[in-house]
Amino acid sequence: MSQLPTLGTPLSPCATRVMLLGAGELGKEVLIALQRLGVETIAVDRYDQAPGQQVAHHARTIAMSDPAALEALIRAERPALVVPEIEAIATPVLQALEAEGVVRVIPTARAARLTMDREGIRRLAAETLGLPTSPYRFCDSLDELQAAIDGADGHKGIGYPCIVKPVMSSSGKGQSKIDGPDDVPKAWDCAMAGGRVGPGRIIVEGFIAFDYEITQLTVRALGASGEVETHFCDPIGHVQVGGDYVESWQPHPMSGTALERSRQIAKAVTDNLGGQGLFGVELFVQGDQVWFSEVSPRPHDTGMVTMTTQWQNEFELHARAILGLPVDTSLKTPGASAVIYGGVDAQGIAFDGVDEALRLPGTEVRLFGKPESFVKRRMGVALARDADVEAARVTAKAAAARVRPRRRAED
Repeated sequence: MSQLPTLGTPLSPCATRVMLLGAGELGKEVLIALQRLGVETIAVDRYDQAPGQQVAHHARTIAMSDPAALEALIRAERPALVVPEIEAIATPVLQALEAEGVVRVIPTARAARLTMDREGIRRLAAETLGLPTSPYRFCDSLDELQAAIDGADGHKGIGYPCIVKPVMSSSGKGQSKIDGPDDVPKAWDCAMAGGRVGPGRIIVEGFIAFDYEITQLTVRALGASGEVETHFCDPIGHVQVGGDYVESWQPHPMSGTALERSRQIAKAVTDNLGGQGLFGVELFVQGDQVWFSEVSPRPHDTGMVTMTTQWQNEFELHARAILGLPVDTSLKTPGASAVIYGGVDAQGIAFDGVDEALRLPGTEVRLFGKPESFVKRRMGVALARDADVEAARVTAKAAAARVRPRRRAED
């Protein structure tokens, strides 16, 4: 049984030290939430001046997929908790250090390993837990992909349309839809280019004609008895383009049956993964039918909307849960979020129009502080609250459109 913690004082001998592996915009908010609870924070990323490194007590830059570098850093820093915030991590090192008792991994080292690639988590959901998913195959070559779509060796083909993704990628990288034979080579090349660790294995999934998709934020936190309890946030609706989140809103309307099935699926997956913390469970919904898609054992990009909609946002929930503190997943107000893209490829860009965005009623803007911009890189998010969630969506998108990134040379 987990014990409730005694929290220390940062930068003192009694400090409670937490290391985040991945210090992007989501990690930055987790770090801020931890610091508000008096935690000493260590932000690790693959490049200097990552958003979370700008606010943490300590910043470290390493290749987290390098087993030797990752082990050396954890042994040198000796944090109480290691919190993976990205997928490209040498998870066997985390498993070994956890087994040795050197560190506790959030939610567990096993969960980090299973969810870092789509094969591990899909096989767990469909083959071990028997949860409804789209039909799928894993492939290691273009010929295998074509055979999986067409059918071979007595296996029914996935057919068209279908979706191809690298087994290891993030934010929709390398994902594409195949509508016919002419699209197959292009989809294969896209997946090879978009994989988190370079060319490798892919998953091809049958296309589900869903009505909508949601993120069911699920929190495993200690109750008053010291036992882990499961809590759910209101469902989050979202729009993705090419696998990338572009807007989200909460709550998303759905039937009582669909909501109950969504939570049953989310609980089954997160119970199996174990540990404490917040999970982002992605689900497809058609009427009362629900299919499991993916799960992240950490705050979810679509959950940024909770910074305006919930009394405790997803980052605060994650921080509290991993520290063994009580959580409150209740909704404060309906609201929405919309992504602010970089718009340009440049270093150290400037942002015009933030004042115009904030003049819209009920809005907030978060600029992430990423040191380098790309045309389609997520550089910020606009948030809007409104009693009418559809009105909030309109306002959030309008606010995002008013923020205009530009190169500093244009001063």
